[in-house]
Amino acid sequence: MTPKAETVQERPIRVLVGDDSYLLRAGIVHSLEETTDVEVVGAEGDLPSLREAVERTQPDVVVTDIRMPPTGTDEGIMLASELATSHPDVGVVVLSQYALLSSASVIFEAGNPRRAYVLKDRVADTGFLLSTVKAVARGQPYLDPRIISMFVGPQHAAERQLLELTPRELEVLAILSEGASNSAIARQLSITRRAVERHINTIFGKLGLHEHEDRNRRVLAALIYARSRDEAHDA
Repeated sequence: MTPKAETVQERPIRVLVGDDSYLLRAGIVHSLEETTDVEVVGAEGDLPSLREAVERTQPDVVVTDIRMPPTGTDEGIMLASELATSHPDVGVVVLSQYALLSSASVIFEAGNPRRAYVLKDRVADTGFLLSTVKAVARGQPYLDPRIISMFVGPQHAAERQLLELTPRELEVLAILSEGASNSAIARQLSITRRAVERHINTIFGKLGLHEHEDRNRRVLAALIYARSRDEAHDA
């Protein structure tokens, strides 16, 4: 556990909100302010203002729309990528109207586990939004279960597939889920890179991840694992 994670647990999670729709922005703020576990430190409507607010308010988590001014294209993804380098301890929850695996891949591929990608219509569910913010704050990646199901099947099927992994494969998957490269996994487990590649290919096969690009398979495998750990934590 990092010192940052310990600090977050000892006080309310500082959340910064970004959305160009005033009504949605206010709704997110209202939902988060219903609990004492969160302190909303700001709410902005465009990317430049959100960037400035990150520096000014030092949030633990940013909850942002995937699209906002100035271009209305991929500002949320851009911010998530920027913060992975400039503020690695800041989590980012990206909200999207559509389920796009390509967007999820970009959000998670920087290797920072403090990321979430969820469908925008879920923000009305205070419990869901809060659990997502908490997961990201404690360093766990999170993908909306409905999005996972679109690509890897029902939740119970993914859980069953995880049970088929050997202890070594679970070790590899756990490190992979932290964004580690094959070389980094090999060094940590004191095995060859070729052995890591074999394990990962076997993991992909057992999880049924056959019809995706390699980087997408890594994202999905990591998120399936993270979801199982998140459920175990909440049990």
